[in-house]
Amino acid sequence: MHILVCVKQVPDTKIIKVDPKTNTLDRRGVPAILNPYDTHAVEEAVRLRARYGGKVSVLSMGPPQAVAAIKKCVEIGADEGYLISDRAFAGADTLATSYALSRAIYRIMKVEPIDLIICGKMAIDGDTGQVGPGIARRLDIPPLTGIKKVVEINKEKRRIIVHRKLEDGYEVLESSIPCLLTVEKEINEVSYSPLPNMIRAARYKPVVWTVDDLEDVDRSQLGLKGSPTIVGKMFTPPKPQGGKRLEGTADQQVEQLVNALLKEKRELFVQGGR
Repeated sequence: MHILVCVKQVPDTKIIKVDPKTNTLDRRGVPAILNPYDTHAVEEAVRLRARYGGKVSVLSMGPPQAVAAIKKCVEIGADEGYLISDRAFAGADTLATSYALSRAIYRIMKVEPIDLIICGKMAIDGDTGQVGPGIARRLDIPPLTGIKKVVEINKEKRRIIVHRKLEDGYEVLESSIPCLLTVEKEINEVSYSPLPNMIRAARYKPVVWTVDDLEDVDRSQLGLKGSPTIVGKMFTPPKPQGGKRLEGTADQQVEQLVNALLKEKRELFVQGGR
């Protein structure tokens, strides 16, 4: 069984800030990391390989330094990695990204068929969750989103059973394979990488393709040209202010609370009538 995991290198959002003058992300001095959701996707692929055999490949799109993300995947346990890197991909939104990745997947499939594609639920720098389903749509395979558990893969019947996360529980889904999963963080706990994996990752050189290495590519669907999404503004939300402390006796506190609620209700009524 051949499992392909699509991953992304992202800025560490714990450190990144928004420039108040330009309303854009200030990436200066911010380290790049493997998208956390994708880390769990790679871990799940490695665990499925242990259960069912086969191979785990990873694919990413990004600048040359995104090789580090591929190496991290190899450290987790992936067998091989591919990076598509070209100026033609720059500025891509989710639509253009899913198109570029799908063209790379078609090339990989010509060498070896793919049984399962796994993506993280979303990238922490965009939070859209659109790339995985976009890839599935372009490949014409079923997308199963928000997966928290892979119950079973029946290779003979070409079926998969998974649990999909809901707000109040989960639902059991069965699908044909090949299909695409987007996974939640709770699907697993990422294991510590063994020393042989770390050594192999340090020495590993992934396959790097430019746009010219892909077949039947419509360049009008790549990068900024193929990206209809426009970010109008970015801003940091104001920090929440502390609550007001009620003083006095119990009756006085009740009176203060009722007055505050009535005042808020009147303000909302006035605003709604404008």
